Formats: sequence, structure tokens, C-alpha cells
Amino acid sequence: MESISKNNFSRRNFLKASVLASGGLLIGFNLLTACKPEAVMPVDIESLNFNDFNAFIKISDDGYVTIFSPNPEIGQGVKTAMPMLIAEELDVEWSKVNVAQGNLDTNNFTRQLAGGSQSIRFGWDALRQTGATTKQMLINAAAAKWNVDASTCKASKGIITNANGDQLGYGDVVKEAALLEVPENVTLKETKDYTIIGREIVNVDIDKIITGKPLFGLDYKTDGMVIATVLRPPAFGQILESFDATAAKKVKGVIDVITIGDKIRQYGASGKTNWTFTMSETDKVVVIAENTWAAIKGKKALAAVWKKDSKLESTETHDKVLTEILEGKKLNTRREDGDIKKAFATADKVIEKTYHSPFLPHNCMEPMNFYADVTSEKIHLAGPVQTPEFAANVVADLLGFEVDKISLEMTRMGGGFGRRLYADFVYEAAEISNAIKKPVKLVSTREDDMTTGVYKPAVKYRIKAALKDGKVTGYHLKEAAVNGNMYGLIPNFFPAGCIPNYKVETGSYNSNITTGAWRAPYTNFLAFAEQSFFDELAAELNIDTIQLRLDLLQSVKGSTDEKIEYSGQRMEDTIKLVRDKGNWGKTKEGVYQGFSAYYSHNTHVAEIAEIVLKDGFPLVKKVTVAVDCGIVVNPTGARNQVEGGVLDGIGHAMYAGFSFKDGKPNAKNFDTYRLIRMQETPKVVVHFVENDLSPTGLGEPGLPPAGGAVANAINAALGKRLYRQPFVNELNKSEVLG
Repeated sequence: MESISKNNFSRRNFLKASVLASGGLLIGFNLLTACKPEAVMPVDIESLNFNDFNAFIKISDDGYVTIFSPNPEIGQGVKTAMPMLIAEELDVEWSKVNVAQGNLDTNNFTRQLAGGSQSIRFGWDALRQTGATTKQMLINAAAAKWNVDASTCKASKGIITNANGDQLGYGDVVKEAALLEVPENVTLKETKDYTIIGREIVNVDIDKIITGKPLFGLDYKTDGMVIATVLRPPAFGQILESFDATAAKKVKGVIDVITIGDKIRQYGASGKTNWTFTMSETDKVVVIAENTWAAIKGKKALAAVWKKDSKLESTETHDKVLTEILEGKKLNTRREDGDIKKAFATADKVIEKTYHSPFLPHNCMEPMNFYADVTSEKIHLAGPVQTPEFAANVVADLLGFEVDKISLEMTRMGGGFGRRLYADFVYEAAEISNAIKKPVKLVSTREDDMTTGVYKPAVKYRIKAALKDGKVTGYHLKEAAVNGNMYGLIPNFFPAGCIPNYKVETGSYNSNITTGAWRAPYTNFLAFAEQSFFDELAAELNIDTIQLRLDLLQSVKGSTDEKIEYSGQRMEDTIKLVRDKGNWGKTKEGVYQGFSAYYSHNTHVAEIAEIVLKDGFPLVKKVTVAVDCGIVVNPTGARNQVEGGVLDGIGHAMYAGFSFKDGKPNAKNFDTYRLIRMQETPKVVVHFVENDLSPTGLGEPGLPPAGGAVANAINAALGKRLYRQPFVNELNKSEVLG
């Protein structure tokens, strides 16, 4: 997932305005990362007198507002939060805001993707300016109607008032406003004047979600649509040799059995591919059926023969190779400060530890699926994808279309976690529809997702520290990972700048197992390794583990090193908040605490985990979290994101084991792949650092510190350091798996 360091975008890059003379007001804006909201309205929206617009903001004659939001909603809550920004500056009541999902539209929107926890951060200025510009145009129209100076008028809750007390609703002047010149400069509200931002707003989709209304890709249907399932190789390193579809074609409801792969092979060899393209070159067998169950049953009845095309890899081999990388000399230096060799040569003591993490599937609740209708003239795509623009571009090249002949509808997603950044299922659906000349929805099973998907890469970290005169004087981090390494900003996260002699090196192993972003890429495990290591250093130095972090941060506060990504002061404030709210060191007997703090996706997070022992096994009972994410737009959604990230982090660190044997995954479904269970979820209490700084990310930052906090609490209880995930294996509790 993408993480962007600096926000140097001008207002002109964000804001476009279109004035329509057809009787309504449409303000266009470019969102860097937006999402789609809806609100339950007190009136029938369909009955209101809206004019026909293409995108952005519509205002009805009755004063109701519809906001079209262009970016994917994957459960991160921006479908609620981003419209709040517009509504705030537009000065309308939230009860009068309806939000609709915009389609892919590269002419009017910028960066239509969901990734990197950047939606609110990069939409913050653009969306507020859009609302403020719209309001000013409405005020100008009312002032012209009254023949008064616009500066003597004000707007609030959708009502414009002049100095004489005369009033007009937004709907009363919407047609006139549409004809006016768009103002170049508008004044945004001060934080103290917010009436919507900072309010507890319920998820705008919640009623539809809990009542099963159609929102997700699996809900999408059209007349004449058929269902397709795809049989892919059972092991990475295999390709299709032959198949027999006789039994499959006898299944009631099965229409046909075909193969795909030729188009994808040609495109893969064209040199046009982008990072969302993670396709194997093998032919794949496709069952076309009248319904989902017939398609799945038909796929199970297929008899396929697979042959070896490349190495059939195993976890045992990966483990050995990654260790060899850590011990080798062919590493890439990503950051180096001071004289690391001298620091270790003159140290009173050197501590070195190695940390291990496995591949992990994404396990979105909604399996991969997508709709495609390819005709000779155009292509219609619909479904859950985090990278719609990339997907449309690839489909255009894949099938020889101009991209403007492709329309793409975005549905809400039943989870993403980075998996839906890679649009392989979109490309397969398009190739299938092109082959059968029918509208088709590709549907994957849980087994498909877990055995033929994209995985979090296996990673190892080796961390070495030099201690001298009671201080950490040297720090050397090595990373060995499958198919790539940490993105470029991470070497500048904590503890960069805190330790005078500091070095980060990386090396990778190229595998035929497809890997990619998994919620909080690389930091999801690196945070556990580093924060566990610092806890161990604190014990060695006989200093409180929180105090060690605070002492180290003094060196980076006020730093002039522009490469440093985090704020020493903001991290210190976050740590102190969690220390106070979590009652650090003041628990009752039998409760053990562990601390962790980490910066990622522009956000500072600190966590204290509390565990108890039951029959000698640690149970996490409570996690206290402090977060500095700047201004909190929607506290309800913000807490949900942090809570979800913490539980996700704990569950995968504690229980999630995944491995390969001869190219085949060891788990296919939740009967053999262990996720955290309801009775194992702790109470999560979230506190936000209060400030007036621009918002930063929240979808991912809560996850990285969780594993370290739990590991450190386990050590406090059992005196056992953990170096390998999942923890249950190291705790001799592997029998609970499955």
C-alpha cells in the first residue's frame, strides 16, 4: 500500500468548479483518496427536484444535498467521514446530506484508490474547500437577488441571511448560483466553529449492512448475467497440462466449460503491466453456470492435470534462504548514520535477536468477485476493487479497447486489507466475458482466496544493538523478505535519529508465490520485532521500558533531518497519554502489562496490553491505546478503525500460522487457519491526542504496535521472550490451531 511522505498539493490541483445553466449547482473537486457515503434521508430523495449532473455536489430545490464520492469504501469509514468535510464547510445540516457512489471518472477525479490510509489526509483541504466554495457561490447568488453586498450576508444550516434578517434557502438560489463565476479564494472555518467535524456520526451504510441490503460486489446482479468460477493450479510453480470437463458439464445449471489465459499471457509479455498485475501465465479452466452453486459444484467435478513449470517451494526452504540473506553480505543499505562498526567495537555489551513471520492470506470476509460485460463497442465493469483506475487501464490494454470505452462501478467491499489492490479477479472476469460474449460475474470461494491469492510475504528481521555507559549507542536492522523489501520511508521511522550510529539494510528472495501489501505493509511485523527488542534492551539497561523510549526521543525532538518521518514531540505526547490512561505499572496482582509504540502512515500510536494467565496460557483482557492522528473527523469511525486494527494485530500475532509445502498452502479455510475468536477479543479503549493539526491515517496504524504490546506483556507474565509468529507455537499451544 502506498504511503506518501509530504503533502505538497496546491489548491488548484484539487479544486475544479463547473457551473451549469440547467438549473442546479455542481461543484467539482479532485479527491486524492475519497469514498462513497449515503445517509438515511427524512424524505424520498428520488422525489426531489435535482437536476441531472455528472459528479460532485448536487443541491435540490428543497435544499437537500447529494455528494458523489469517487473512491472505494473498504470498511475504513471514509464513506461517512469525507462527506462530513464537505458538509461542514457547506454549512448544511447532516440530516439533509445524501451521499452517492461515483463511478470511475478520471476526467473529474484524481487518485481513485483506497490504500495507504491516506484518504482523509489528502482529502482534508480539497473537500473543505469544495464545500466552502459552494457556500460562497450560494451566498453571492442570494446577495445579488437582494441587491446587497455579499459580505453582509452569512449562511448557516442551509439558510442564507442578510443584515436585514431576510432569509433564503440554498434551494431558492441554486439556479442563480450555477451561473456565477467561481470564487478563487474562500475562507475556511476555524476549528472552534466546527459543527459536524468532530461529531459522533453513525456509519452511513450501517442500516443496509445489518439488514442485508445490496451493497457489496456479491450482491451485484444484472439481467442475463451468468456466474463463472475459475480452477487455478493447486500449487505455485504448476501450470495446466490437460483437463476433462465431462463430469462438470453434467452438473445441473452448468452452461459451458472454457479456458482462459492467452490474453493475459500476451499482456504480461507486452511490457505494459503495472504493479496491480499479479497474474500467472498458465491457462485456467472456467466453469460457466446459471448460478453460483452450480458453478462451484461444476468446478469440483473437473478433472485437471497439472505439470511443474518452476520450483515448488516450501516454507522450510524459505526459512533457510531468508536466514542466509541475513547472514550474507549482499544487502542494500537503506539508511546509515554515524559509525556503526565503531559503535559495536567499543560497546560494553552487544545484543542481537532474530524475528520470524510467516506468509499470511488476507481473508477478506467477502471473497474475490467481479462483474464484466464485454461487447464489441464497450465494457461495463462492476465490483469491489481498491484500484479501479489501474484495473480499467489494464482491461483496456488486455482486450484492445480505448479506456474511455470502459465504465466501472464501485461497490462497497467486504474487506480489503490490501488484497483488492491487486485486480487479478477483474482481469479474469473481463477475459471470460470477452470469450463468452455475455455479462458474467466471477465468484471465488474461500478456498480460492486462501490457496491461489496474494499473500503477506514471509519476513525475517535481525536486530543488533550496542550498549555503552547505560545507553543505546548503536543499532543495526537487517531485513530479509520474500519478493521485495520495506518501502523507502520506513528506515526513517523510529528509532532513526534517536541513536547516533544507526543502519538499516535489506535483502530479498524472488519467489513464484504471489505476494503483496497486507494491512500496514512490513510495519505490521517490523513493529513487533523492534518494540519487543526495545523492551529487551530496557530490561538489560534496568530502566522502565516506557522511559527508555522517552529518553531516546529527546535526541530527535527539534531535529533538522528532513528525512525523519515521525515527530519526536508528538510521539512523546502519545506515549505519555497512554501511560497515564493505561495506569502503567499500577495493575492489580495477576494482571501483566506490555508496552509498544509505533509510527506508521503518518500517525503516532502507543498501546498498553494487559493479560492474565488461564491454565498457564496468556489471555489478552484489555488494550489501552493512545493515537495522534491530528483532528479526528468522526470519533465513532476513528475508534472503530483503531479497535479493528488492534484486534487484527493481536489475532494474527497470536494465532495465524500459514506455510507452504511443495508450492501448496497448508490451509484452505478457517477450519485449519486460526483467526482470533470472539471470546478471545480484549476490551480496547482508545484515547486521541487533542490538537488542531491536519488529519493523518487511521486504517492501518493501530495494527503494528499490537503484537509488540502483547509479546511484552507475555514476557512480563511468563518471563519468555517471543521471536516468532504466531505466538501459540512458541508457547507450546499449537494444538489449539483449527
